[in-house]
Amino acid sequence: MAVSINSKTARDKLEARREPYWSRIQTGLFVGYRKPEQGQGTWIARRRTEDGKQLYKALGTFDAYDEAAKAANLWANAIDAGVSSKGMTVKQACEHYVEHLGLHKGRASERDAEGRFKRLVYDAKLGRTDLSKLRTSDLTAWLSAQIGQDEDDAEDEDDLRRAKDSANRNLASLKAALNLALRDRLVATDAGWKTVSKFRDVGRRRDAFLPTLQRKALMEACPADLQKLVKAMLLTGARPGELANANVQHFDRAQGTLALQGKTGYRVVTLSSAAVEFFGDCAKDKIGNAALLATAFDQRWNKDLWKKPFKAAARAANLPTTAVMYSLRHTAISEMIAAGMDSFIVARLAGTSTAMIDAHYGHLRHDKTRARLDAVALI
Repeated sequence: MAVSINSKTARDKLEARREPYWSRIQTGLFVGYRKPEQGQGTWIARRRTEDGKQLYKALGTFDAYDEAAKAANLWANAIDAGVSSKGMTVKQACEHYVEHLGLHKGRASERDAEGRFKRLVYDAKLGRTDLSKLRTSDLTAWLSAQIGQDEDDAEDEDDLRRAKDSANRNLASLKAALNLALRDRLVATDAGWKTVSKFRDVGRRRDAFLPTLQRKALMEACPADLQKLVKAMLLTGARPGELANANVQHFDRAQGTLALQGKTGYRVVTLSSAAVEFFGDCAKDKIGNAALLATAFDQRWNKDLWKKPFKAAARAANLPTTAVMYSLRHTAISEMIAAGMDSFIVARLAGTSTAMIDAHYGHLRHDKTRARLDAVALI
């Protein structure tokens, strides 16, 4: 005897069972309702192919019959368009893409994509998600989770930019895998990922360079304790966190050096005569394990202590809105390069790579190089 599943009232009266209650949508296509002992029922689609084979597709939960019927029709239409009837997870789509790269792009591209997916997809909830059920919110949450911090939690103002830039590259790889699955008709639509946008304006840090007059105005606007930290950054080009962690014992007046420990490891940097004198004053009357630079309350500096006072001083000095604490490091490195210092030496002092120095500061040497070329009789 035929059983109606078209209304909630009718479905509520059904007896709970594993076998779905079926309703015919059109010739060869049915939608079924599985009534559980407790909780919300689930829907399933069934389609008979031309050779008489029965295909099934779990549709999930819907409040209304019409919604389940629409989902069944979309599934059937996708099969008619040549989309695989077999379900595929995001992980399987990524594995399919990795294999494709190995065949068409080479081993290096294959290793790069596979490494990203192993870290971020294969063992994640996203990896277990069926492509046909992938939602924009799933991918957005996955992208945001890679940042793991907000702006106030960044070690410095450049950390968040780098994290977002890395997440963008991971998103590009994942989207490429999902788009390949779409092209190969392993999924019917790209609605789950098409509108997910990357983080913008993070490909390269946009630092504010502070000319001499702006530096002077900033120093005058800073309270005395912050003024010392600002001056230390301008004299060394070091990261603020590295200077905040420095103890008095890390300053060697006799050698004119300062030992720093930061994200790139331990290094000993040579100081200018002005920096030696400055740090000598900072270390005066302090014990060896005391902070070389401290707040007015004798606290060791951290991002939470310098962030708001620096912004207030920057506003008071009428600095560009792009000026942040990290701009002092950018300014110091720029001045070193512009003065003709070798990029290897600057990289050692700043605790970074020569590649980074050449990529972001190499243009500052053009004027000096041009002057030298002008002095050579080439023709």
